[in-house]
Amino acid sequence: MKRRELIIKLEKAGFVFCRSGGKHDIYKRGSEEIQIPRHREINERLAKRIIKEWNL
Repeated sequence: MKRRELIIKLEKAGFVFCRSGGKHDIYKRGSEEIQIPRHREINERLAKRIIKEWNL
């Protein structure tokens, strides 16, 4: 999955970009926090796990 596609899903679910880490970007929604790897392509298994975990 393209990184941009996953970020769009996160933003629609209410997550907001918080900061950049070493190799990840951190998005927050209230007290919830999620780390997204900074790669063009995100592994399908990882993308599916993120989508399932956060009910996107």
